[in-house]
Formats: sequence, C-alpha cells, structure tokens
Amino acid sequence: MTNKKMMVAVAMILSFGVVGCAQNPYGNTYNVAEARTMQTVLSGTITKLDAVTMNSDGESTIGTLAGAAVGGILASKIGGGSGSDIAAIGGALAGGALGSSAGDAISKRQGVNIIIKLDSGRTVAVVQEVDPNMLFKVGQRVDLYQQGRTTRVVSAN
Repeated sequence: MTNKKMMVAVAMILSFGVVGCAQNPYGNTYNVAEARTMQTVLSGTITKLDAVTMNSDGESTIGTLAGAAVGGILASKIGGGSGSDIAAIGGALAGGALGSSAGDAISKRQGVNIIIKLDSGRTVAVVQEVDPNMLFKVGQRVDLYQQGRTTRVVSAN
C-alpha cells in the first residue's frame, strides 16, 4: 500500500472515531436505548449557578493518535534507511503532542453547576453543558429526570 493510500486510510479510521465520540450533553437529548425506560422525576428551585469548564478525555486520545499517525507518516519521507526510521519516530512523537493539544482544546466545553433545593428539602447539584436554548436563573423552578447515573435538569414549565 502506498504512503498516500495509507494516510487516507488512517485519516478515515480516525475520523470515524471522532464522529463516534460526539454526543449532545444537553438536558434535552436522549439515546435510543433510553426510550421506553422509566425515570424518576424530582422538582425543586435553583438556588445557585456556577460556570464550569467541562473536559473530555476521548477527543484528546483520538487527537494524539491521529497526530502521531500523520506525523510519523509524513516524517518517514525524510532521509533514507535508518535516518527515515528516526525521522518517523520523531514525527510521530511531535505529531502526537500536537494532536493531544488540539484534542484538549476541542474537548473543552462550557458547563453549569446547578444547585437545586428539592421540594423534599434536600439540596443537590447537577453539572450539565450550557444549552443556549435552555438558560437557567436562580429562583427558577426545574424538574430533574433521573435514570441510573444520569440526571437531567430541565425547566418546569
């Protein structure tokens, strides 16, 4: 397989990984597997909101792998024999570092830590990504949908 075909194959495989990791973490999105499953609904009032930064390790890992693969392939064109091998190793290391940095930047998202006083008197906190279509405010009534380890906060219209 030529190097050009190898680069295209690596890029396609890694792009499938990036697409596969993409998710919508807003409170209004469900997976197909969550359909027709029972959730516990709790109601309460928001007492505090704190902006947070959310990170995901998945994109960083994929960025590292993609950068290392591309860097190694491109650097292997330099020199010949053992010089080419050394260049490929150096290119893979440099590409991996650059890919990791790019993945970290892509994975950062703006979130909100929502402190809620439940009607039962208990206070809970839920972190979810900021949804520009669902902005919360202190004093707002909300519902919490719980299913397993997942909790969503939505406006209690």
